[in-house]
Amino acid sequence: MRKSLLIAISTVTFLLSSCKKSESGNKSVIKTDSSETMITDNNGKIDSVTQNSSTIEVNGQKIEKTDFVYKATDGTLVKVVFKNDPKESNVAITSNKKTFTLPKTETKDGETIYKKDDMTARVKGDSLHLEQGNNVIELKRTKI
Repeated sequence: MRKSLLIAISTVTFLLSSCKKSESGNKSVIKTDSSETMITDNNGKIDSVTQNSSTIEVNGQKIEKTDFVYKATDGTLVKVVFKNDPKESNVAITSNKKTFTLPKTETKDGETIYKKDDMTARVKGDSLHLEQGNNVIELKRTKI
């Protein structure tokens, strides 16, 4: 019993002491800048909605991804990721392990429209209206 306890303690000590993180490594790896961004509403006040935003720089071009959690009227939570880069802007909507990616088609009157095939997403302020055929789903940004 003592031998097995002594062996277990020495093994754990060895494993903990041998796991060192090395800061020197491949310097050409792309570094991401992950930070929380403050969003202001129309009155200039800071929006209390929590979001995740990251900016990645590839070959001098910045790609920004911002994700939010939206809540449908039936209580279903939906993850929405907005991606902006010099080539394209799109939104990825994930619910029930399915992701729909819609490219940005236009912006007018404070409303951004994303569209692909028969699916349209209209984003204005903290609301997102998702239309597919005759189905309309209203989503609101949550404060999780």
